[in-house]
Amino acid sequence: MLGGRVVKILMSSCLWLLLSCSLSYGTETDIACLKSIKASLEDPFGYLKSSWNFNNNTEGFICRFTGVDCWHPDENKVLNLRLSDMELKGQFPLGLRNCTSITGVDLSNNDLVGTIPTNISNITPFLTSLDLSSNSFSGTIPADLVNCSYLNVLKLDRNRFTGQIPAELSLLKRLKTFNVANNLLTGPVPNFTTSSFGADVYANNTGLCGKPLDDCPGTPKGRKD
Repeated sequence: MLGGRVVKILMSSCLWLLLSCSLSYGTETDIACLKSIKASLEDPFGYLKSSWNFNNNTEGFICRFTGVDCWHPDENKVLNLRLSDMELKGQFPLGLRNCTSITGVDLSNNDLVGTIPTNISNITPFLTSLDLSSNSFSGTIPADLVNCSYLNVLKLDRNRFTGQIPAELSLLKRLKTFNVANNLLTGPVPNFTTSSFGADVYANNTGLCGKPLDDCPGTPKGRKD
């Protein structure tokens, strides 16, 4: 009888230790995520500098940072990162890979440059919303975005993206909001079957064609895809 109680106590202790280690690991990576993002971005108006203070050991302290939403206010697990309209400078923050449970990233209306990582689904695999609009991102839109299969919102408008919109994006079955207007894109637009996007989401890309835009050159008469 006594032996059985001892075994139960030992098993409970081991389980508690495992959960504690798992939680600690998870929260430490999220803290490292935000530290990396802060270090990688220029912050001319001090939005991050004034709020993102890491000299704190209390659980959930990063949840009080400007632009950070957590899964729970007392747990250092980042849910969303909302850093729009801060005039931040730099490139796409690769430190996001350490925010292992993040679902929303809004970096819109800043001065960010460079490309979207070609392996973005490895960096942010659980994204439901990605807003990079109104920056100076360039290069091609990575086809790997199709592997961010939970995406509901993808806003890439008002940047300097070139090349074709990957046809693979039409496989994003959950996508409800999509915008690539005001870029330098060319070629046929994706043939979305589960959502209907109007011509406005492609506006001011003079090289784009296909339904709902004008026919692409060489398209047989009567077809728009």
